[in-house]
Amino acid sequence: MTIQEVTNYLESIAPLQYQESYDNAGLIVGNYKDDVSGVLVCLDSTEEIVDEAIERNCNLIVAHHPIVFSGLKKITGKNYVEKTVIKAIKNDIAIYAIHTNLDNMLNGVNEIIGRKLGLINTQVLSQSSNNLRKLITYVPLEYVEKVRDSLFDSGAGKIGNYDECSFSSMGEGTFRAGDNTNAFIGEKGKRHLETEQKLEVIYAIDKESAILSSLSNSHPYEVVAYDILQLQNSNSDVGAGLIGDLENGIDEITFLKSLKITMKTDCVRYTELGGRQIKKVAVCGGSGSFLLKDAIRQKADVFITGDFKYHEFFDAENRIVIADVGHFESEQYTIELLVDKLKEKFTTFAVCFTEVNTNPVNYL
Repeated sequence: MTIQEVTNYLESIAPLQYQESYDNAGLIVGNYKDDVSGVLVCLDSTEEIVDEAIERNCNLIVAHHPIVFSGLKKITGKNYVEKTVIKAIKNDIAIYAIHTNLDNMLNGVNEIIGRKLGLINTQVLSQSSNNLRKLITYVPLEYVEKVRDSLFDSGAGKIGNYDECSFSSMGEGTFRAGDNTNAFIGEKGKRHLETEQKLEVIYAIDKESAILSSLSNSHPYEVVAYDILQLQNSNSDVGAGLIGDLENGIDEITFLKSLKITMKTDCVRYTELGGRQIKKVAVCGGSGSFLLKDAIRQKADVFITGDFKYHEFFDAENRIVIADVGHFESEQYTIELLVDKLKEKFTTFAVCFTEVNTNPVNYL
């Protein structure tokens, strides 16, 4: 089993197209062609993590946070990033990051937090846009179903909880085949008029390569005419944060005490309580203050995340309880999520849960 096969699987769970523009998810150190002896899963790549990988015979580290966010002009070991990269390279340890692309998946980082909290009816808190496309193509009548089925099989036509969605309309197309063509229909040098159906399907950007390949393979024409339109529509499966319901409402203090235990944190920072029942819960692993307005707009009773700044707590304005459990603490279950998925998929090598606590924040 090669590193490429493992990363292909990880990118089927969380395609790189959905990482934020500032991010650096993907293979950061290593060679895709190397065989995998074992995988060590962690939140942060550090020298200590590399040492653990060496000790446990794991030559691939799968981390949530990228060890390199911006370009390195020199690698001299002057900081922990450079030291970690140097040690990994010297010991043939590959480092892969699966960061905001996993954050932005409905079944990613926030979904496992929701499961730990017992949330039901979960959905993306802030759905993303600009990652849906529409394919428009023109097909002779007797091939419409073949092309349509091929596009569906490659991932096109999914809208929310519906699949095999398409639209078609009748029309007439014209073309004139040149001397060096191998036209499916028509005569060289003569304009040909063909009754065709205009076929339209929506798809997510990570499916584009497979969809265009299916179109080419299933369409009878030597040169396939098609248009691709970028859509502003939101994608219900992709976006930041998660919102869901508790089966039964619970008072604020009881909820916060339970949250502290569930998230294994020594400190929950929270805003003024208003005596409300906690029923609708919004969460965001990592730094999620940018989603506060979305949580309020969707009438969440509490918003759980990390890294709220002092003045940002005022923005709750008694409309919601902000519960800051810490950055590391809010993402810790990401390791469990990745270990479970990798173990389910691969059985030819060990997948290890790190025993190193990389949380840089300590509490008294």
